[in-house]
Amino acid sequence: MKNKSFISTFLIIFFSSGIYAQEHLRIPSDILISFKTGNAVMLARYINPTVQLMVLGKEDFYKKNVAETIMKDFFITYRPKEFIIKHQGGTADAQYAIGNLTTDKNSFRVYFLMKKVGSDFLIHQIRIDPDDSR
Repeated sequence: MKNKSFISTFLIIFFSSGIYAQEHLRIPSDILISFKTGNAVMLARYINPTVQLMVLGKEDFYKKNVAETIMKDFFITYRPKEFIIKHQGGTADAQYAIGNLTTDKNSFRVYFLMKKVGSDFLIHQIRIDPDDSR
């Protein structure tokens, strides 16, 4: 009987802590909204002062204001229709998300990495590739 009680208690604690950890690894809704609506200004609020962008095969490190302009141009060329997070995860100091961005012209696979800076998470890397799986 003690063994069943121990196992039950262990499972409750294990799954509760997993749920707790997942709740704190959520990507801020403004980032999701910015990809969904093509709002580069809103996205830039979460970009680190220097960010690595890999957009359609072009890759480099950019200052925040230049990255905002690149993302604005991308959103003008490819007007977003839908953005859905397919997978997310991370640790207490770094989080990532992978999503599908559907635009008026193409579908894209979006990956971004956020790292903790002070008490906030800021985007350090954004990758946007054509989604060939669709």
